[in-house]
Amino acid sequence: MLKGIPNILSPELLKILMEMGHGDEIVLADGNFPAAGNAQRLIRCDGHNVPDLLDAILRLFPLDTFVKHPVSLMDIVPGDNYKPEIWNGYKQIINKYDSHFADFEMVERFKFYERAKKAYAIVATGEMARYANIILKKGIISA
Repeated sequence: MLKGIPNILSPELLKILMEMGHGDEIVLADGNFPAAGNAQRLIRCDGHNVPDLLDAILRLFPLDTFVKHPVSLMDIVPGDNYKPEIWNGYKQIINKYDSHFADFEMVERFKFYERAKKAYAIVATGEMARYANIILKKGIISA
């Protein structure tokens, strides 16, 4: 255990967050996402939900301020009338840690899968909410 590090962040996940450089992306995947088949690096966080992980990660992880949308979501499949309430929670969490955040980039489902394959890592969670997948682009910390 370390002081100031949220205990939801495993040593493996902390290592991944430290290894990532500016512009690298990490996917927080819901329980339905095909994480193992798409990941270059897979971190298992079964039993944890995405909002709790997002909150813990953003305490340590700078979002990229050099791009318009440092946070991306999997868009709703056309014809699906589902409205993901979890997205409002994401926005509140992100705004708590990043005053520059304006809005999400919406990414079509299959384009999201392709982007996830290129991500530095995918975190597989136990999140049960639909359309709960989120991509974070790492920024910089300046002196």
